[in-house]
Amino acid sequence: MVSRMTDTAFSLSLFLWALAVVAVVAAGRRALLWRAGRAAKVDWVRGLIALPKRYLVDVHHIVARDAFAARMHALVAGGLIGGTLLAMLGALPWLGGWRAYWALVALLFAVMLVGGAMVARRRYPSKPPRLSGGRFQMLPWLMIGYGSGALLVALDAALGGVLWPLAWLGLWLAAAAGMGLMLQIDRGPMRHAFAGAAHLVAHPRPGRFEGRRETALKPLELDAEKLGVETPSDFAWNQLLGFDACIQCGRCEVACPAFAAGQPLNPKRLIQDLAAAIQPGGSNAGYAGSPYPAARPVAGRGGPELPLVGAGAMIHPDTLWSCTTCRACVEECPMMIEHVDAILDLRRFQTLELGAIPEKGAAPLMELRFADEIGGRALGSRTDFAAGAPLPLMADKGEAEILLWLGEGAYELRYGRTLRALVKLLQLANVDFAVLGAEERDCGDLARRLGDEATFQRLARDNVATLARYRFRRILTADPHALHALRNEYKAFGVTYEVVHHAAFLDELIAAGRLDPGALDVARVTYHDPCYLGRYNGEFDAPRRLLDRLGIERVEMERSGRRSMCCGGGGGAPVTDIQGERRISDLRMAQAGETGAGIVAVACPQCTAMLEGVTGARLEVRDIAELVLMAVEVAPATRATPERVA
Repeated sequence: MVSRMTDTAFSLSLFLWALAVVAVVAAGRRALLWRAGRAAKVDWVRGLIALPKRYLVDVHHIVARDAFAARMHALVAGGLIGGTLLAMLGALPWLGGWRAYWALVALLFAVMLVGGAMVARRRYPSKPPRLSGGRFQMLPWLMIGYGSGALLVALDAALGGVLWPLAWLGLWLAAAAGMGLMLQIDRGPMRHAFAGAAHLVAHPRPGRFEGRRETALKPLELDAEKLGVETPSDFAWNQLLGFDACIQCGRCEVACPAFAAGQPLNPKRLIQDLAAAIQPGGSNAGYAGSPYPAARPVAGRGGPELPLVGAGAMIHPDTLWSCTTCRACVEECPMMIEHVDAILDLRRFQTLELGAIPEKGAAPLMELRFADEIGGRALGSRTDFAAGAPLPLMADKGEAEILLWLGEGAYELRYGRTLRALVKLLQLANVDFAVLGAEERDCGDLARRLGDEATFQRLARDNVATLARYRFRRILTADPHALHALRNEYKAFGVTYEVVHHAAFLDELIAAGRLDPGALDVARVTYHDPCYLGRYNGEFDAPRRLLDRLGIERVEMERSGRRSMCCGGGGGAPVTDIQGERRISDLRMAQAGETGAGIVAVACPQCTAMLEGVTGARLEVRDIAELVLMAVEVAPATRATPERVA
């Protein structure tokens, strides 16, 4: 039905156009700050085309892990955006005169109102600890005020003006609350609304939206004037944009193992410190979320050209060195912010420009620089784990189907048991393999995680040169950190290797009938996902499938798969050794114990070391290769030697 547009509806439309101008100005003021960052290549056309999918699919998949939050977000965002845009278009006479049109507008604002009520319900009478307070506590009331006011105006227009007294009241309510929301764009919660969308368009790792696991660090130009990040202006501009995309939902905070252990790291607080430092004369005083546990004192001052790390800055060095680089924060972030990239960029400056690494981290870095090995041990001793058993050397063979990369843990007695089990299984399966022996240097993972990009790049180039001398089909390793470096981070040096983890390879051997395991009569098993195998490389199924082939009763920890908790062994954390209230490994072992299992199956030497280092009562820790060998040895009968494949 067509009639004359009501005065209140027309006024609302005009006000919303004016409000849009205010929003653009406020957003523009914030966006100008990002120009302080370094240049970054962004495919704007591709990003804009992909934005609906990135927002409605990629982001929604993460938001949907919290069902209440997903429904709340859909109602608030959908109602706010849809209702506001249609109300603005209502200024057109040929649209604004349609009652049915305003009925649709009223419906959308009603949807927003329901969402706003859900926002209020989540924050009142008490909010979850992970949510920030302060201005965020005002947000539900501003949303409810704007949504209810606009609803009254639209409803009056849909009914032909019979509710005009309420409509005028609604107009003023919508105007006041709407202006309150717009004023939150520059430094308040609504900054997320436009920065989040822009971040999805200009994301520094666009491959994450295309099904690729973009987890390799970007190489540092070692001849650059400055190495690493000292000030906000040293970040790329789209990284600064990413910091502003944070909605302070606290999901990263809950996922962070360092935060759980009471170390001075809260990834949400870190991102907010970085965002605050973008502003000239920036301060962290406005932050109203959970603090850093056992926080070290800092001045809390920042600016685009001021240092970010130090007692007189925003962030204490211990905060950086507490990170295990497990990417749990990145995995949980609904806006897909790259926390770990920022931390590693800051570490690079601390290490390469200042030499300011924790005292315990200096020794292994020095050994890596001069001995190519963390402990300074002879490279030829890497094969001592074999205890005299012959190991085929690539130098003798020249080529093999499988190159077995032993990894740094080969020097350790515990990991030696894993390697002996793996080697025996390879021999039983008649796999054509060889090792580098004294030619295998450290892969450089520790150096890179501690910010020593120069040592990492040297080790990588030396290893690439060594590997170029031999022919092989695949690289096999039981060390996920080596796997990640060889598979992903060495690509920057012009090589691509097919690298397989030992769990996946053993699963292949059993599936092909080359190993014949019997059913193991052992206690129930729970599997711990290594961060560098799971979140970094997407391998979750093969280890579980392998355990199931052994006839073991397997139970999952509450935190498993993509959401698994770190053991505390990554990112150089064991050598930087930042003190907290608890140990991450103790927390993880307690989670394993809650399953009622008797064995923790592991697939990483660092995870093995961390979990076996738990004091007091704990579950038995077994590498997957050890369990497979046990199963093969109890098999009722042996088969004929299979045809050799790899």
